[in-house]
Amino acid sequence: MYDTSKTADGATEQMATKFHCADVQVFYGATHAIKDVNVDIQDKTVTAFIGPSGCGKSTFLRCLNRMNDTIDVARVEGTILLDGEDVYDARVDPVQLRAKVGMVFQKPNPFPKSIYENVAYGPKIHGMARTKGDLDELVERALRRAALWDEVKDRLDATGTGLSGGQQQRLCIARAVATEPEVLLMDEPASALDPIATSQIEELIDELRQNYAVVIVTHSMQQAARVSQKTAFFHLGNLVEYDDTSKIFTNPEDPRTESYITGRIG
Repeated sequence: MYDTSKTADGATEQMATKFHCADVQVFYGATHAIKDVNVDIQDKTVTAFIGPSGCGKSTFLRCLNRMNDTIDVARVEGTILLDGEDVYDARVDPVQLRAKVGMVFQKPNPFPKSIYENVAYGPKIHGMARTKGDLDELVERALRRAALWDEVKDRLDATGTGLSGGQQQRLCIARAVATEPEVLLMDEPASALDPIATSQIEELIDELRQNYAVVIVTHSMQQAARVSQKTAFFHLGNLVEYDDTSKIFTNPEDPRTESYITGRIG
């Protein structure tokens, strides 16, 4: 499946659909948290999920790599296909799925280990490196992709928790990309950071989309406008509108979207 979108010079390009989601419902016990969500998420594109607190954007994000499996009362219904394969098929190993669909959380959460071990952990448990040299290469590549290598290459044995907040978040991004994922999910990755660190993370997100489908939940409409090409607006558990970011912010079709963008609801 492909969707066409315009490049900066006005040419059209085809983007492959990475996730196809149809009639997705999420229940927490008797609470119907996500209702009838239908959306296609494109490869090598940053897709932003926006909406008021409690609207379901993070809940839906966690459906994409089965993080809701960790909540006993959560139940997911509907269809979520990753490259045409049902991620909720009983034969799918959630651990392997999460290697393919990496996740970065709101608060930086490095392991209480060295910088090197933080990044090497995933490749080790997934058997991706046969030798120490292979592992060294994987760690360096991940740290370079997270724009952190030059800052930490001389102190890889130092603890990851000793880094600044922005560096810790980039370390968590390096940890996520070390398993060579195809998708990166980011749940408000800059909300705990200062403006300079936030700017660095936003620049990094723009670079990462060259290699990955990136889905970001953000409470900041300005951030969504800066980093994403597609935007989905959630409200009260419903996906209200999904379109090119420029259209969502300048010419939304649904009055609820316009009310949120202009600050009348939120």
